Amino acid sequence: MLYIISLIPFLILLTYDFIKMIHMAQQNLYNDDNRFLRWTIKDMKQFKNPFKCSLVVLITYIILIIFKLESRYLTMIYFILVSIIILSMKIRLNKNNEVKIGLKITARVKRLVFTNLVLFIVVLLSTFYIKSINLRYFILFIYDVLISFIIIISIIINKPIEKMVYLSYRKKATNKLKEMKNLKVIGITGSYGKTSSKNILSDILNVKYNALASPKNFNTPYGLIITINNHLDKFDDILIAEMGAYKVGEIKELCNLVKPKYGILTKIGTAHIEIFGSQENIMKGKFELIESLPHDGIGVLNADDPLQVNYKLKNDCKIVWIGIDNKDANVRATDIKTTNKGTTFNVIFKGDNNKYEFTTKLLGYNNIYNILASLALAKEFGLTVNQMKKAVLGVKSIEHRLELRNAGNITYIDDSYNSNPVGSKMALDVLKDMPGLKIVMTPGMVELGDKSYELNKKFGTYMKNSTDIVILVGEKITKPIKDGLNEVKFNDKKIYVVKSTKEAFELVKKLSNGKQTYCLIENDLPDIYNE
Repeated sequence: MLYIISLIPFLILLTYDFIKMIHMAQQNLYNDDNRFLRWTIKDMKQFKNPFKCSLVVLITYIILIIFKLESRYLTMIYFILVSIIILSMKIRLNKNNEVKIGLKITARVKRLVFTNLVLFIVVLLSTFYIKSINLRYFILFIYDVLISFIIIISIIINKPIEKMVYLSYRKKATNKLKEMKNLKVIGITGSYGKTSSKNILSDILNVKYNALASPKNFNTPYGLIITINNHLDKFDDILIAEMGAYKVGEIKELCNLVKPKYGILTKIGTAHIEIFGSQENIMKGKFELIESLPHDGIGVLNADDPLQVNYKLKNDCKIVWIGIDNKDANVRATDIKTTNKGTTFNVIFKGDNNKYEFTTKLLGYNNIYNILASLALAKEFGLTVNQMKKAVLGVKSIEHRLELRNAGNITYIDDSYNSNPVGSKMALDVLKDMPGLKIVMTPGMVELGDKSYELNKKFGTYMKNSTDIVILVGEKITKPIKDGLNEVKFNDKKIYVVKSTKEAFELVKKLSNGKQTYCLIENDLPDIYNE
């Protein structure tokens, strides 16, 4: 009975650690491509204080076991105390860490909780058959220290069940699509700009049709299956499917699911190069959408993207090129003017001698490209120029993608979900055109592989003529940006390094001091990148 009572603080500690790690597993796509395993190893290498403390406890138990030094009551008191100490250390360490994306209690999470509970009960019951009290506690502490690996084992155990669940929902989705014979499906992919392009296209096509865009960032097989099963109905004319990928073959899998006739490839960059492995793999992966279109399908490509222009396409479907700099583009924007109220520009359709003036609330060249791609398809879908102009004027700001948010004297240019080497430079150009005090708040860009230092350093150099103040979030992760700022001799007194986004926002308010201020939020890393 005393043994059971002595476990109470430990069980609270274990529950705390389990919830955090299941959250991290969810953000790492349940260890798809060993993402969670890599994150776990990286996290352990940081050797934070609670982990150091756990190792000291484990070493203590090893010594006690080796020398058979056992005192039942003293050992129980020691076990209770160290459980409480480690738990309090972890709570204190994490109290300033913001949870940007909360744990979603899905059916999959519930299945993982059940599997982990069974594993723990087996381990706990086995300790009752061990005479040495030190060895009992040693085994339990090992279980807690290795909880991430236990979760990975649970994921592996659950794989057959998850596969069966996936296949049943997939079959339901494909059957629903077969029944909707007149439904037109548009796929959208690219290294960045997918969500913005999807939302813009939806706003424009909905002027004439019932168009359903996959919600939020539902761009995985599960996401599109949920979209089809739960959101698509018989009144929809068009399905706009955002398609994300981390490796070659994943876009093809999504195309096999929804079978798009139309496709938009935004831009190909270095996003996720760490996971894809190479620029060539990124190109192959993204072009799977265009190469999956039927012969009578239509693909929209960017004539200002050399990677798209030089790619040898393995499909004879119709290609519509959009662009700003390339005069041979089928749909081109000229005379672009940006203010703090929005953007005006002219559009030229190839074969039409007229220039048509468009106005949008959106900011940045990236959004102009996204609008052009949408106009290219809107023309194919029979929308008139007046319908297009009205639709573009009404396009809503895309959340966290160069979205203007007013807070008294401070206007935040929220680009927190859209950071990449090209987009971040364009975001700085937007900030540069704003009146008043200009501030950049950023933790830098991630998943850039061996180019991470180089590209983040360049990002730092670009800030010289775009901003008055730089706030870097996270000392280690933003070092390349600081090196870039130092290289261009940016005023060191105007560079601030803070530990959290919360601290950064407080600093912006202090620095603005009641003056008109524009603050660019360039990237907001998920919890897996917390220092």
